[in-house]
Amino acid sequence: MNRKERRQHLREKKDSNIDVEKKEESNKRNFFQTIYEDQYKKLIFIPFFILLAAIIIIVINVAQTGDFVNKGYSLEGGISITVIADNVNIELIESTLHSSLPDAEINARELSEAGVSKGFIIESNMQDNGEAIINELEKLSPGLKGSDNISVTTMGSSLGDSFFKDAVIAIIIAFVFMSIVVFIIFKKASPSLAVILCAFSDIVVTIAAIDLFGIKLNTAGIAALLMLIGYSVDTDILLSTRVIKEKKGKVMTRIYRALKTGLTMNATTLVTVVIGLTLSQSTELSQIFLILLIGLIIDIINTWIQNVGILRMYLEKKSKQKNE
Repeated sequence: MNRKERRQHLREKKDSNIDVEKKEESNKRNFFQTIYEDQYKKLIFIPFFILLAAIIIIVINVAQTGDFVNKGYSLEGGISITVIADNVNIELIESTLHSSLPDAEINARELSEAGVSKGFIIESNMQDNGEAIINELEKLSPGLKGSDNISVTTMGSSLGDSFFKDAVIAIIIAFVFMSIVVFIIFKKASPSLAVILCAFSDIVVTIAAIDLFGIKLNTAGIAALLMLIGYSVDTDILLSTRVIKEKKGKVMTRIYRALKTGLTMNATTLVTVVIGLTLSQSTELSQIFLILLIGLIIDIINTWIQNVGILRMYLEKKSKQKNE
């Protein structure tokens, strides 16, 4: 066997060993790992489809209402009436108010603590300091008007509209500065844009979910959207740092290490948010927890499917260019 034949034989033997190793690794993987590792280019269409559907929902909402979100009383202007009472019949209260004030937008919900009813809250877009609603409640519960068991919070329409515009500007500025920081950290377009796209998707899909579920966004919801930018970027930077900057181990090994840490972070936050949502008696806190819950679930999909897919394609392209 001459030198050329010997090299060919060694090359074939090496290729055969690689095939055996790949086969052994494939046999060790479960069904989900096989799909996650081998079909990532197809899986990436899932978050993109969700994002497209979210944009369509927001466009429809703009066409129907003139705004990309359904604004609550604190952003649109209106009143919030809190009543402390026992044996609350929310259905009776809401039906009475709707029949008496058919032109007003009224939402009534029970106020409870540890499963025990403590009263109810009424939110409306009315601008009369709640007099009309309070008069109707007085008919249902004589002596309520003027008592310490009822409180009214008002928000002027012009003030609410001004606050909404300022809040939107604040979200945009926060997003822009976040993008700048990401570019400074990674110094490369593809990884940076992957992080930014993931954060953008989290915000857009969360807003679409708010519209879809008929949630009326208040000032607390704006704060939750700002918090969501930070939460979404955390896991994305963790993933990108492990995959791009670390060199130890294979790409999928680094991804799984990041996945383990990231999902642990998500799980602890989700548990806290669910507990807060279950026990909170504050309207504002409940909305913050609900928006964070929606956003964090969406972030899991966007980070560990969308961002992982983009980073893997980026590394594959980089490896090909290097070999050429």
